[in-house]
Amino acid sequence: MLAAGREAAPIPPPLKAPHRAACRPLAAPYAFPARSDLLRRGRVCLLPQSRRGALPAAFSLKLICAAEGAAAESGAGGGGPGPTSGWRPRSMAGLIDFGDEEEVRSYLENLHVEYSYQCFKEKDPEGCQRLADYLDAVKKDFEAAARVLRDNCELHGHSESCYRLGAYQAIGKGGLAADLKAAYKSFLKSCEKGGKKSVNACHSVGLLAHDGRVNDDKPDPVVARDYYTKACDGNFAPSCFNLSVIYLQGAAGVPKDMNRALKYSLKGCELGHIWACANASRMYKLGDGVEKNDDKAEDLKNRAKQLHKEQKEASSSLTFGE
Repeated sequence: MLAAGREAAPIPPPLKAPHRAACRPLAAPYAFPARSDLLRRGRVCLLPQSRRGALPAAFSLKLICAAEGAAAESGAGGGGPGPTSGWRPRSMAGLIDFGDEEEVRSYLENLHVEYSYQCFKEKDPEGCQRLADYLDAVKKDFEAAARVLRDNCELHGHSESCYRLGAYQAIGKGGLAADLKAAYKSFLKSCEKGGKKSVNACHSVGLLAHDGRVNDDKPDPVVARDYYTKACDGNFAPSCFNLSVIYLQGAAGVPKDMNRALKYSLKGCELGHIWACANASRMYKLGDGVEKNDDKAEDLKNRAKQLHKEQKEASSSLTFGE
């Protein structure tokens, strides 16, 4: 049996990695997400937390890219009027020695000023999102980050901010009350708006509808199917897997459909989802709703094993804060 572990989005990570959701067997020898696992914190894609406040390497790159992007927009270091004295902070990413603690601290403070200026002075929704990311991942000021995310979502309808706000609301982060219904609305707004995190948000809407806790503990498989489909169409592997399971089992308003179950299992497998590969392999092995094909079953089983191996190797090589 393949071991199941943890992702990097309610709900991922900048680099696509095999999904590692906890799964349990169906009545038939298939895997599907346990109800209690649908809303594990690991499924809500939050920014990575680092050891003792050290800056994760992946986020360091994000900060550098964000700063360089800001510099490009304003001209290569020329800068417009600043917050107080006609000077605007400039990107120095290419000149920073990230091994020098004092230099990094100064650089990060300049980023704080830059992003605050973009958000509060220029009213730039992207700048507000960068500020929220900074407050969350660098300053660890989650209450301030929550305020920025809320305002950027409600006032500007910024898709990624709505998604991040939903993640905060789902677990009660940043001084916000844990409120799955509020999270659902934020995810829905992000999903419908489109944007960088919209497929993650669509998946989260599907999870909450599938779980039922936003609807008086009554799962809504039709809504779950519709939003999993949106996310799967955007190549979000966990949604393809969850969608295949709905068709594999059948549910109220969603008849069992083995052809679609196989279709979405295969797509999830192509996108790197171990359990989607395992389920598709079993369908071919048993001839369950599809023509029995031992060769395809073996290929898919080997694909699942290879993904599992790669996942273990990737997990053992990840080091943050160094």
